[in-house]
Amino acid sequence: MENWREISEDIVSSLLEDGSNPETLYEVEHHFVCEDFDKLEAAALAAFKLGYDVEEPAELELEDGGKIWGFDVVVEAELDTDVIMEDVEKLEKVAMDAGVEYDGWGTYFQE
Repeated sequence: MENWREISEDIVSSLLEDGSNPETLYEVEHHFVCEDFDKLEAAALAAFKLGYDVEEPAELELEDGGKIWGFDVVVEAELDTDVIMEDVEKLEKVAMDAGVEYDGWGTYFQE
């Protein structure tokens, strides 16, 4: 979990250093991936049951041409590492319990 905290701190500080608005809510996308659609579907259902907004799973193409399944959980949140880490901790547990990979989070610059 310490690794996710460092990554999250880097993302937040980079956005703020670039002038992103610290006062707005951000659409934070948490990414999940797995080669097994059934496991991915179980993770999506578990996240939904926790009250998260879960996007439809989609088949994704990897750089090497392989295929993998993925979906995003979308959360509106402040651009604050502690706030985002609360969701990261919950969602990483969902991924571990379902046997899928929590593949981090991202958001977009806000003026």
